[in-house]
Amino acid sequence: MSQLESLELSIPVLTEVIRNASAHGQDLDGLLAEVQTKLASRTFQLADDLLRTAFAEMEATLFEQISGKLRSRLPELIDATLREHFDTRSGT
Repeated sequence: MSQLESLELSIPVLTEVIRNASAHGQDLDGLLAEVQTKLASRTFQLADDLLRTAFAEMEATLFEQISGKLRSRLPELIDATLREHFDTRSGT
């Protein structure tokens, strides 16, 4: 038996879980509603966590890129602005 087959056998299939629970006298509709609610809630939480992490990483990357561009361009901008300002004043 391969490792993948072994893993597949160890993961319960949702239909098997529901059949076993309904065989033990639990209300099938109630069980389905409960499982559906839990799955939706956990899926939403996972998606929310992944999106928050991705946005935080993107924000950090953009911050570094913008900071780097400012560090490289700001001295030139200040120098050009000062020279332009004082050249204009000395020319009058």
